[in-house]
Amino acid sequence: MKNIKVKETVIGSGFKPFIIAEMSGNHNQSLDRALEIVEAAAKSGAHALKIQTYTADTLTLNVAHPHFKIEDEENLWNGESLYSLYQKAYTPWEWHKPIFDLANELGMIPFSTPFDETAVDFLEELGVELYKIASFENTHLPLIKKVAATGKPMIVSTGMASIAELDELVQTARNAGCKDLILLKCTSTYPAEPLNTNIKTIPHMQELFDVQVGLSDHTMGTGVAVASVALGATVIEKHFTLSREEGGVDSAFSMEPHEMEALVIESERAWQSLGKVAYGPTEKEKGSLKFRRSIYVSKDIKAGEAFTEDNIRVVRPGYGIAPKYYEDLLNTTTDKDLKAGEPVLKLF
Repeated sequence: MKNIKVKETVIGSGFKPFIIAEMSGNHNQSLDRALEIVEAAAKSGAHALKIQTYTADTLTLNVAHPHFKIEDEENLWNGESLYSLYQKAYTPWEWHKPIFDLANELGMIPFSTPFDETAVDFLEELGVELYKIASFENTHLPLIKKVAATGKPMIVSTGMASIAELDELVQTARNAGCKDLILLKCTSTYPAEPLNTNIKTIPHMQELFDVQVGLSDHTMGTGVAVASVALGATVIEKHFTLSREEGGVDSAFSMEPHEMEALVIESERAWQSLGKVAYGPTEKEKGSLKFRRSIYVSKDIKAGEAFTEDNIRVVRPGYGIAPKYYEDLLNTTTDKDLKAGEPVLKLF
């Protein structure tokens, strides 16, 4: 799977995980708060800041039909109409430029999830560097074609998608001009439970589609995301807020700044630890070999005396011969005097 370069950042298995802070609707309809979230994400070490580009009218219909109301007691937004929820959550399009400008200034890569073709046209005018397709849009093939035709890298969440749907998605994107595609393993529940996250799918998905695979993670904490790095995830996306207590449409499953900072640090440590298949001491371990056990004289021995359990022992440090020779030494004799504390250097 090839590396993907976005501005000066390279995304790939040979590079530390690419961490995306997803603002979503956690700005609570305040531009000042949105800009504070950008600053906090940059300070936490996130590599990218993502928002969403839609309006309630580009996503749904403002009608009273029961289909357009969330009726699910386990759903975070139970009782909301789709239209009112999206009105609360959307990021005004006139905010995009100041948000993107600040993210760029602070060294992050700003980008967005478009939810219809007009959003793609708008984001192209702003010169975004890459695009995200949400899980709920991963079967929206006209939108996928539109984004792929820009030639920009695409990151696609795979929540709910079957293998057949993913194959159709991948082929559609490639045929429409996408050369740089990353899939994100995703569980589309909010929050998600680790038990239902199934991150073992990550290497399987890599093999099936020959693409980089990451994780769009809605679980709480950092454990699932860090574990995904060990399975080959090159990208981690997490929803981000200043404070869960202050509320917001996605705040209940969003990371706070100190948690994002921990994720950046721990995911990089996980990636560094992967290394390569290796046995034997590393260069830095070679100095520790002397702290292994070896065979030492524990009582003075005269030349011609036998080695016994009473006058030799297997102890630290490791300057003598290896413990595996202990039984071979017993009841053989030394050809020279040996003092207590001397290492036994050979079989006699």
